[in-house]
Amino acid sequence: MDLPIYVYLVFGLTVFSAILLFYKATNFSKSFLTLIIVWIIFQTIISILGFYKIANTIPPRFGLLIIPPLILTIIRFNTKRGKQFIDNLNIKTLTLFHTLRIPVELVLYWLFIHKAVPELMTFEGRNFDIFSGVTAPLVYYFGFVRKSLSRNILLLWNFICLALLFNIAFNAILSLPSAFQQFAFDQPNIAILHFPFVLLPSVLVPLVLFSHLASIRQLLYNKNI
Repeated sequence: MDLPIYVYLVFGLTVFSAILLFYKATNFSKSFLTLIIVWIIFQTIISILGFYKIANTIPPRFGLLIIPPLILTIIRFNTKRGKQFIDNLNIKTLTLFHTLRIPVELVLYWLFIHKAVPELMTFEGRNFDIFSGVTAPLVYYFGFVRKSLSRNILLLWNFICLALLFNIAFNAILSLPSAFQQFAFDQPNIAILHFPFVLLPSVLVPLVLFSHLASIRQLLYNKNI
Protein backbone atom coordinates (compact mmCIF):
# COMPACT_ATOMS: atom_id res chain seq x y z
CA MET A 1 0.00 0.00 0.00
CA ASP A 2 1.22 3.47 -0.89
CA LEU A 3 0.55 5.53 2.24
CA PRO A 4 2.07 8.71 3.65
CA ILE A 5 4.90 8.11 6.10
CA TYR A 6 2.99 9.80 8.92
CA VAL A 7 0.37 7.02 8.84
CA TYR A 8 3.02 4.40 9.49
CA LEU A 9 4.74 6.60 12.04
CA VAL A 10 1.61 7.30 14.12
CA PHE A 11 0.55 3.66 13.98
CA GLY A 12 4.00 2.43 14.96
CA LEU A 13 4.18 4.84 17.89
CA THR A 14 0.70 3.77 18.97
CA VAL A 15 1.66 0.08 19.00
CA PHE A 16 4.87 0.86 20.89
CA SER A 17 3.01 3.00 23.43
CA ALA A 18 0.35 0.31 23.88
CA ILE A 19 2.94 -2.34 24.66
CA LEU A 20 4.78 0.01 27.01
CA LEU A 21 1.62 0.99 28.91
CA PHE A 22 0.35 -2.56 29.22
CA TYR A 23 3.84 -3.69 30.29
CA LYS A 24 3.67 -1.04 33.01
CA ALA A 25 0.19 -2.26 34.03
CA THR A 26 1.63 -5.77 34.47
CA ASN A 27 4.17 -4.33 36.91
CA PHE A 28 6.84 -4.94 34.28
CA SER A 29 6.22 -8.63 33.71
CA LYS A 30 9.06 -10.12 31.68
CA SER A 31 6.89 -13.05 30.62
CA PHE A 32 4.33 -10.67 29.08
CA LEU A 33 7.03 -8.68 27.31
CA THR A 34 8.65 -11.82 25.92
CA LEU A 35 5.32 -13.22 24.73
CA ILE A 36 4.19 -10.03 23.01
CA ILE A 37 7.55 -9.55 21.27
CA VAL A 38 7.54 -13.14 19.97
CA TRP A 39 3.93 -12.72 18.79
CA ILE A 40 4.75 -9.46 16.97
CA ILE A 41 7.79 -11.00 15.28
CA PHE A 42 5.71 -13.97 14.15
CA GLN A 43 2.91 -11.79 12.75
CA THR A 44 5.43 -9.48 11.10
CA ILE A 45 7.19 -12.30 9.28
CA ILE A 46 4.11 -14.08 7.95
CA SER A 47 2.37 -10.85 6.95
CA ILE A 48 5.43 -9.58 5.06
CA LEU A 49 5.56 -12.94 3.28
CA GLY A 50 2.00 -12.27 2.10
CA PHE A 51 0.20 -14.94 4.14
CA TYR A 52 -2.87 -12.78 4.80
CA LYS A 53 -3.13 -11.44 1.25
CA ILE A 54 -4.71 -14.75 0.20
CA ALA A 55 -8.11 -13.93 1.64
CA ASN A 56 -10.60 -16.34 0.04
CA THR A 57 -9.64 -19.45 1.98
CA ILE A 58 -11.74 -21.62 4.28
CA PRO A 59 -11.05 -21.34 7.12
CA PRO A 60 -10.03 -17.71 6.52
CA ARG A 61 -6.39 -16.97 7.24
CA PHE A 62 -7.20 -13.80 9.18
CA GLY A 63 -8.36 -16.11 11.97
CA LEU A 64 -4.69 -16.49 12.89
CA LEU A 65 -4.69 -12.80 13.83
CA ILE A 66 -7.41 -13.04 16.46
CA ILE A 67 -7.99 -16.63 17.57
CA PRO A 68 -4.68 -17.24 19.43
CA PRO A 69 -5.04 -14.06 21.58
CA LEU A 70 -8.67 -15.00 22.32
CA ILE A 71 -7.62 -18.48 23.41
CA LEU A 72 -4.92 -17.02 25.65
CA THR A 73 -7.46 -14.60 27.16
CA ILE A 74 -9.85 -17.45 27.93
CA ILE A 75 -7.04 -19.43 29.54
CA ARG A 76 -5.99 -16.45 31.66
CA PHE A 77 -9.51 -15.97 32.99
CA ASN A 78 -10.02 -19.64 33.76
CA THR A 79 -6.81 -20.68 35.49
CA LYS A 80 -5.53 -19.90 38.96
CA ARG A 81 -2.26 -18.47 37.68
CA GLY A 82 -4.09 -16.45 35.04
CA LYS A 83 -6.46 -14.94 37.59
CA GLN A 84 -3.51 -13.97 39.78
CA PHE A 85 -1.95 -12.21 36.80
CA ILE A 86 -5.19 -10.34 36.11
CA ASP A 87 -5.76 -9.33 39.72
CA ASN A 88 -2.24 -7.90 39.97
CA LEU A 89 -2.70 -5.60 36.98
CA ASN A 90 -2.78 -1.88 37.69
CA ILE A 91 -6.34 -0.79 36.90
CA LYS A 92 -5.34 2.88 36.77
CA THR A 93 -2.85 2.22 33.99
CA LEU A 94 -5.33 -0.05 32.23
CA THR A 95 -7.80 2.84 32.18
CA LEU A 96 -5.29 5.31 30.77
CA PHE A 97 -4.34 2.67 28.20
CA HIS A 98 -7.59 3.33 26.32
CA THR A 99 -6.47 6.87 25.46
CA LEU A 100 -4.50 5.21 22.67
CA ARG A 101 -7.76 4.54 20.89
CA ILE A 102 -7.66 8.17 19.72
CA PRO A 103 -4.60 7.76 17.46
CA VAL A 104 -6.00 4.41 16.31
CA GLU A 105 -9.12 6.22 15.11
CA LEU A 106 -7.00 8.79 13.31
CA VAL A 107 -5.06 6.04 11.55
CA LEU A 108 -8.28 4.34 10.49
CA TYR A 109 -9.55 7.63 9.08
CA TRP A 110 -6.33 8.14 7.11
CA LEU A 111 -6.56 4.58 5.83
CA PHE A 112 -10.10 5.30 4.67
CA ILE A 113 -8.95 8.43 2.83
CA HIS A 114 -6.37 6.31 1.01
CA LYS A 115 -8.93 3.60 0.21
CA ALA A 116 -7.49 0.92 2.50
CA VAL A 117 -10.51 0.54 4.80
CA PRO A 118 -14.21 1.32 4.33
CA GLU A 119 -15.84 4.43 5.75
CA LEU A 120 -17.89 2.34 8.18
CA MET A 121 -14.67 1.61 10.09
CA THR A 122 -14.14 5.30 10.86
CA PHE A 123 -15.82 7.80 13.18
CA GLU A 124 -17.66 9.09 10.12
CA GLY A 125 -19.24 5.66 9.72
CA ARG A 126 -20.19 3.03 12.29
CA ASN A 127 -17.12 3.33 14.50
CA PHE A 128 -17.82 5.20 17.74
CA ASP A 129 -14.77 3.86 19.53
CA ILE A 130 -13.22 7.31 19.74
CA PHE A 131 -15.61 7.87 22.68
CA SER A 132 -13.50 5.40 24.66
CA GLY A 133 -10.27 7.24 23.91
CA VAL A 134 -11.63 10.70 24.65
CA THR A 135 -13.27 9.70 27.93
CA ALA A 136 -10.44 7.47 29.23
CA PRO A 137 -8.36 10.29 30.79
CA LEU A 138 -11.52 11.75 32.35
CA VAL A 139 -12.48 8.40 33.85
CA TYR A 140 -8.92 7.98 35.11
CA TYR A 141 -8.86 11.42 36.74
CA PHE A 142 -12.32 11.45 38.28
CA GLY A 143 -12.39 7.74 39.01
CA PHE A 144 -8.93 7.14 40.47
CA VAL A 145 -7.40 10.54 41.28
CA ARG A 146 -10.42 12.47 42.57
CA LYS A 147 -12.28 9.22 43.34
CA SER A 148 -15.60 10.87 42.62
CA LEU A 149 -16.95 8.13 40.35
CA SER A 150 -18.71 5.16 41.87
CA ARG A 151 -17.74 1.56 41.18
CA ASN A 152 -20.95 1.17 39.17
CA ILE A 153 -20.06 4.12 36.93
CA LEU A 154 -16.61 2.65 36.29
CA LEU A 155 -18.18 -0.68 35.44
CA LEU A 156 -20.72 0.97 33.14
CA TRP A 157 -17.96 2.84 31.30
CA ASN A 158 -15.98 -0.37 30.77
CA PHE A 159 -19.05 -2.22 29.50
CA ILE A 160 -19.95 0.61 27.10
CA CYS A 161 -16.42 0.79 25.74
CA LEU A 162 -16.33 -3.00 25.44
CA ALA A 163 -19.52 -2.89 23.39
CA LEU A 164 -17.99 -0.23 21.13
CA LEU A 165 -14.94 -2.46 20.65
CA PHE A 166 -17.13 -5.42 19.67
CA ASN A 167 -19.05 -3.19 17.26
CA ILE A 168 -16.00 -2.10 15.29
CA ALA A 169 -14.42 -5.57 15.43
CA PHE A 170 -17.63 -7.10 14.04
CA ASN A 171 -17.80 -4.56 11.21
CA ALA A 172 -14.10 -4.88 10.44
CA ILE A 173 -14.25 -8.67 10.14
CA LEU A 174 -17.34 -8.60 7.92
CA SER A 175 -15.68 -5.99 5.69
CA LEU A 176 -12.66 -8.16 4.94
CA PRO A 177 -12.38 -9.50 1.38
CA SER A 178 -13.29 -13.08 2.23
CA ALA A 179 -15.99 -15.70 1.82
CA PHE A 180 -17.68 -14.17 4.88
CA GLN A 181 -17.73 -10.55 3.66
CA GLN A 182 -21.05 -8.79 4.26
CA PHE A 183 -20.18 -5.08 4.08
CA ALA A 184 -18.13 -2.60 2.05
CA PHE A 185 -17.88 -4.51 -1.22
CA ASP A 186 -16.89 -1.27 -2.99
CA GLN A 187 -14.02 -0.68 -0.57
CA PRO A 188 -13.19 -3.72 1.55
CA ASN A 189 -11.02 -3.73 4.62
CA ILE A 190 -7.65 -4.57 3.08
CA ALA A 191 -5.34 -2.64 5.42
CA ILE A 192 -5.29 -5.19 8.23
CA LEU A 193 -4.11 -7.85 5.80
CA HIS A 194 -0.84 -5.95 5.38
CA PHE A 195 2.06 -5.18 7.68
CA PRO A 196 2.15 -3.21 9.97
CA PHE A 197 -1.63 -2.94 10.22
CA VAL A 198 -1.98 -6.65 10.99
CA LEU A 199 -0.88 -5.56 14.46
CA LEU A 200 -4.22 -3.80 14.95
CA PRO A 201 -6.33 -6.99 15.20
CA SER A 202 -3.51 -9.20 16.49
CA VAL A 203 -2.04 -6.91 19.19
CA LEU A 204 -3.98 -3.71 19.86
CA VAL A 205 -7.51 -5.14 19.87
CA PRO A 206 -6.60 -8.10 22.14
CA LEU A 207 -4.86 -5.75 24.59
CA VAL A 208 -7.88 -3.43 24.63
CA LEU A 209 -10.21 -6.38 25.15
CA PHE A 210 -8.05 -7.83 27.92
CA SER A 211 -7.78 -4.43 29.62
CA HIS A 212 -11.54 -4.04 29.81
CA LEU A 213 -12.16 -7.60 30.98
CA ALA A 214 -9.44 -7.34 33.61
CA SER A 215 -10.79 -4.00 34.85
CA ILE A 216 -14.31 -5.40 35.06
CA ARG A 217 -13.08 -8.39 37.04
CA GLN A 218 -11.18 -6.16 39.47
CA LEU A 219 -14.13 -3.81 39.91
CA LEU A 220 -16.41 -6.76 40.66
CA TYR A 221 -14.16 -8.64 43.04
CA ASN A 222 -11.53 -6.24 44.43
CA LYS A 223 -13.17 -4.24 47.20
CA ASN A 224 -10.02 -2.15 47.69
CA ILE A 225 -10.54 -0.20 44.48
